[in-house]
Amino acid sequence: MYNGEFFECFGIIYDSREQGKVDHDLIDVLFIIVSASFCKIDEVDEIYEWATIEQNITWMKNYIALRNGIPSVSTIRRILNMVDPKQFEKCFVSWISKLTVFSKDGGDTVAIDGKSMRGSKDGDKMTHIVSAWCSANNLVLGQVKTDDKSNEITAIPELLDLLYLEGCVVTIDSMGCQKKIVEKIRKKKADYVIILKGNQETLHEEVKAYFEDLQKDGELEKIENEESENEKVKMVETLEKGHGRIELRKYYYSTDTDWMMDAKKKWVDLTGIGMVYRKVTEKGNVTEEIQHYIGSVNNVGQFAKSVREHWGIESVHWSLDVTFKDDANLTRKDVAPQNLAVAKRIALNMVRNEKELFPKKVRIKKG
Repeated sequence: MYNGEFFECFGIIYDSREQGKVDHDLIDVLFIIVSASFCKIDEVDEIYEWATIEQNITWMKNYIALRNGIPSVSTIRRILNMVDPKQFEKCFVSWISKLTVFSKDGGDTVAIDGKSMRGSKDGDKMTHIVSAWCSANNLVLGQVKTDDKSNEITAIPELLDLLYLEGCVVTIDSMGCQKKIVEKIRKKKADYVIILKGNQETLHEEVKAYFEDLQKDGELEKIENEESENEKVKMVETLEKGHGRIELRKYYYSTDTDWMMDAKKKWVDLTGIGMVYRKVTEKGNVTEEIQHYIGSVNNVGQFAKSVREHWGIESVHWSLDVTFKDDANLTRKDVAPQNLAVAKRIALNMVRNEKELFPKKVRIKKG
């Protein structure tokens, strides 16, 4: 569970306390915070209570010295507000990079999306975290904080700078459909598949009109029936059934982009444009949705895989909310919410990466 790499990566975090007056090693306190997060505990008072349980103390002593016993509530709170969250995030990325194995053939999806920590709302301010998730490893690769959701545009390049992405396909929702973000992705030797919406109105309308014209000409139907001679437009269809729900998806991807000369000058390595038609039937109700995309991938199979796997990051958000009660946490002051967000993602990755978790006698059930 906790191997040498954990202590190696997080043990370098700078301790600004006056060393002659320190009773508890910084790595010990961080270990306690992360371990409590693993057990779905993230309020400071409850972290302390968890750490004082005798069986948990016995378990922790397998990994840390606890030379002066369990740190007080005030010490835990002070550490959460003292640690530089930027350094904590960089250590997190360093640690998780040692656990991540990308496919030799490339094409692994790295999905980027933001999540607000609703319990951290203090007046008009709320902590908003942008995370990167790798589908192949089912792990969070890194995170950065923004002041609000609108600042994802500036946070995403900062997150990209932290990550190793060569050979991967980065997927982002429409908020990240920005020329500088695309340029950053390509500089990291990765491809991109990004949703188009109103924030790129002209480009969105052009792509939308392209597929509408294909539909009017009957070309989409020919493509679906494999009767089309158009080698530059392909389609993949998926059908999923379960729990009374039927979901049909059709992924269209076109590398016919010569007519987009102006857009190709502005968007680095723009190779194709895509459309996804989604039809959901549930309890007699039918909903339909169409989304459009730009991408640097060169085939419909990779496009469909990337779009499909992007939504895996929603399972991360679900786990943080439902399992780790992210939105219910009321920690609001200073940098503590940001540092707790890192601790929870460390714990989440441990859950998803380890075959053997904590011994049952150590885990406690909250609520």
